[in-house]
Amino acid sequence: MNTLKTISLVAIMALVFTSCKNESQPEVKTVEVEVSNNDVASTLDPNATYAKVEFGIEGMTCAMGCAKTIEKKMAKMDGVKSAKVDFDKRLAMVEYDEAKVSPKSLEEAVSKVADIYKVKDMHLVDSFDGEKKASCANKTEAEKKACKASCANKTEAEKKACKEDCKEKCCNGEKKA
Repeated sequence: MNTLKTISLVAIMALVFTSCKNESQPEVKTVEVEVSNNDVASTLDPNATYAKVEFGIEGMTCAMGCAKTIEKKMAKMDGVKSAKVDFDKRLAMVEYDEAKVSPKSLEEAVSKVADIYKVKDMHLVDSFDGEKKASCANKTEAEKKACKASCANKTEAEKKACKEDCKEKCCNGEKKA
């Protein structure tokens, strides 16, 4: 009887040790790392003329693999001051030196990452969506007069092109309410 108890106890212990293995997969955590642009800032020309463009990117399927890869590719371009790709909005925002980079070269950089990425609706902006935009309410009277004076020197075609891009009432010719 003692042997039967010992064998049963050993069998139960073996069963407990083999069945209680922890076979769960390790937890994978993704950590977003901010890339320092200290070396980029030191190589930028302070006298250069910088332009800001926004454009949509079609074909992105993920934030880390697609958006970050495109963002890094554009940020490494000579003359690019900053590049940000918002995966959720499918929007890229790039500030660049007009003497070194063109909208066409930005479009080529995106398409070189992968053939599935397509640039759409590229347009120059004064500030990006995330930045504080200038408002008529924040302008001084002198700034408002200067804005109106610069509009007076524009051709009708230039005024029409400006009106399409500008959303502010003081810039697009609408009367204030």
